[in-house]
Amino acid sequence: MGMLKALRLLGDEGRVRMLRLLAQEELSVADLQEILGMGQSRISMQLSQLKQEGFVEVRRSGQKSLYHLCVPPGTQTILDEVLNKSKDEIPESGADEEGLRLVLNRRKDGLRNYFDELAGRFGRNYVPGRSWKALSEMLMRLLPPLVIADLGAGEGTLSLMLAQRAKRVIAVDSSEKMVEYGAGLAERNGITNLEYRLGDMEELPIETEEVEMVLMHQVLHHALHPQTALKEAYRVLKPGGRIVLLDLLKHDVEAARDLYADVWLGFSQVELIEFFRAAGFHRIEVSVVDRTPEAPHFETIMAIAEKWKQEGGTP
Repeated sequence: MGMLKALRLLGDEGRVRMLRLLAQEELSVADLQEILGMGQSRISMQLSQLKQEGFVEVRRSGQKSLYHLCVPPGTQTILDEVLNKSKDEIPESGADEEGLRLVLNRRKDGLRNYFDELAGRFGRNYVPGRSWKALSEMLMRLLPPLVIADLGAGEGTLSLMLAQRAKRVIAVDSSEKMVEYGAGLAERNGITNLEYRLGDMEELPIETEEVEMVLMHQVLHHALHPQTALKEAYRVLKPGGRIVLLDLLKHDVEAARDLYADVWLGFSQVELIEFFRAAGFHRIEVSVVDRTPEAPHFETIMAIAEKWKQEGGTP
């Protein structure tokens, strides 16, 4: 290949981002879409150009086409130079690396597919003594006694379950009616370690380092500023405390804004990792844990992270 032709191909940021990823792992068009956030037609066109000039090859794996990096004759030096130095010059490089890691983790997690299928069958047929409530109660009791903040607690179903095991539960909601209802429910059931507080998740009515665990169950997509909400969660956690978040994976159902008062149409895995890091968390784990069988097939994303035990980022 001529040097000028190689330079023209490698002068495009999008193509370089693809090549950096394909140098590390074989990927499909769908994988590249997820990681790069580009449209399918753009990715297919650029892969076709790279394939035509010998920078990528494709192989079939079942019904998938997987692409990997190749080095056309005479281009090794310039390709190495571009791939090595572009990491610092392309702002999206860090997010690309996170996206690749998530794709690879999902591939390796064969057991998750098995348990997803098992979960789909759980409760479909009647089996005496088997229920989601019983399973939840069992898992709750495996938790150590903690001071827990349940943010966006609503009517308090989860808070009431947690209170059976927790040292203390602080349930926060921005709706006065929800707070009134939840507090009344706790009082009627004689639950003394559950306290309802009226407040916003972006300005929590909780003291700094007051709790050991923060739960955010399908509430972050209602926040005007998700990063602010996560910074507040970090503030109220004791050092070494953990946050557990369940929310929607990014989708395109615009009707959700009116139907469910959603401010954000979910979040991608990479976005959540970036939000958590910006808030100060470490040991961040993010994965997709459920998908509704009915259209529009909303998917649930789970994120777990930890607050540093010492200031300055020391575990």
